[in-house]
Amino acid sequence: MIIRINKKKISENSPTYFIADIAANHDGSLLRAKRLIRLAAKAGANAAKFQHFKADTIVNKEQFDKKKKTAHQSKWRTSVYDVYKKASINNEWNKELKKECKKSKIDFLTSPYDLNYVDAVNKFIPAYKIGSGDITWKEILTKIALKNKPVLLATGASTMDDVIFACKLILKINKKLIVMQCNTNYTSDEKNFKYINLNVLKNLKMKFGKKIILGLSDHTPGHTTVLSAITLGARVIEKHFTDDNSRVGPDHKFSMNPKTWSEMIKESRRLEKALGDGLKKIEKNELQSYYVQRRSVYTLKDLKKGDLLNKKDLICLRPYIKNSISPQVIDKFYGKKVKKNIPKNSIVKRKWLL
Repeated sequence: MIIRINKKKISENSPTYFIADIAANHDGSLLRAKRLIRLAAKAGANAAKFQHFKADTIVNKEQFDKKKKTAHQSKWRTSVYDVYKKASINNEWNKELKKECKKSKIDFLTSPYDLNYVDAVNKFIPAYKIGSGDITWKEILTKIALKNKPVLLATGASTMDDVIFACKLILKINKKLIVMQCNTNYTSDEKNFKYINLNVLKNLKMKFGKKIILGLSDHTPGHTTVLSAITLGARVIEKHFTDDNSRVGPDHKFSMNPKTWSEMIKESRRLEKALGDGLKKIEKNELQSYYVQRRSVYTLKDLKKGDLLNKKDLICLRPYIKNSISPQVIDKFYGKKVKKNIPKNSIVKRKWLL
């Protein structure tokens, strides 16, 4: 399974594709949004992602005003509606955001949380991201799938039945699907590691096989979950990104910053090298060790032409000498006649035996 986002190839054997989710961290400023794109690119991101929504089409103001704020929203200083309103992106930014991403040589992506925005962003983005909260919204799943661009589906706060429903719906229309394990707790609490449940990636692989590519949309601190997910086969990673974790806003506190993002990329690229191709072999950097650590068969005394090779006259010692007899097969040569005189402390070669 190979999916291309612009010129970037994404497959089981490709380098991991990293998405810096700027989300609401632009704080309503186009200049900040552009700055974050540049910083994300410099830190090693492959894409900068935003979220396109309007407060009126993503939340019901009346219902949220009635209820006490819970989960990550409990720390928001203003109403849920007002936070979404302030965090919304001006649709007129799209051209500028794409231009800035192109200049920085990364992809421009977004999650449209509005049916009209699915159409509005289409000409600007090479792939769509569907947020976890919309995994049961059949209408938007279908509309995005019909755009026939790669689809990244987040699966936070979902059951496997929810995931199967969404995946089957999308795959009937569009075969370019990346399914991202996710835990939608945005508190950066150390306890969240207990709930990230990365082994779900194994189950997704068992269920869908090569029909999908695995990914991770993550909100935990540090690099543990990212590195583990890559080991388990995830080839798309999404993390929130900001330039300053102390800023006021819904996403800044649990976001990566340029320093931590760069560290994550560095460690991930190291891990990719370390994982290798899975073929067990003598590696190029082991060749010298191969000869100095392995053993050859040596003589304990002078052997004369016509003698029979005897176990008590031999010893297995380092180093291994090319074309000598390996201890692995020496028992096959016991009782063989020696064709020439072999001095004490010499290796024994196959060609010297009858």
